[in-house]
Amino acid sequence: MRRPADDHPNETPVRSTRPTIGTTTASDDNDYWQRWIARLLAVLAADPSDQLAWAGEHQVRTAAVADDVEFILHLAEGMVERGTLEPETFQDLKIIDRLFGEMDARSRASRWAEALAADVIWSEVRTVARQILIARLGEWCLPLPRRVPPQHSYD
Repeated sequence: MRRPADDHPNETPVRSTRPTIGTTTASDDNDYWQRWIARLLAVLAADPSDQLAWAGEHQVRTAAVADDVEFILHLAEGMVERGTLEPETFQDLKIIDRLFGEMDARSRASRWAEALAADVIWSEVRTVARQILIARLGEWCLPLPRRVPPQHSYD
């Protein structure tokens, strides 16, 4: 994969808030799990009342959560290739991604709090997220983060 800096060797590359996947170590993968994947799964696995309160506080759109699911799926794919994430966990993350894909366009465009109340798929997402956390950490009930990673603005 060519990076823009390869074409212009004297230019300093712009640093993204998202991790670059290139020369990744097991320590990086652990960081990806802690910083990105586990935090998003904590939100997806939370009880509905906690999800509603969190979603209302942060004014998150469902499409932004779906983008974050796609991002952690990308991270997880690399982790599986490096042997730092179980293939079963990756398959479960793909199920969550598929469930997001099944949501209708109205649910994806709305605020997450509205979608939680309107779309029954959220119960399935919650169940799979809990399974992943239990398999990996032994528990599913984790503190909710201040924001869903990656930390970009939600409108």
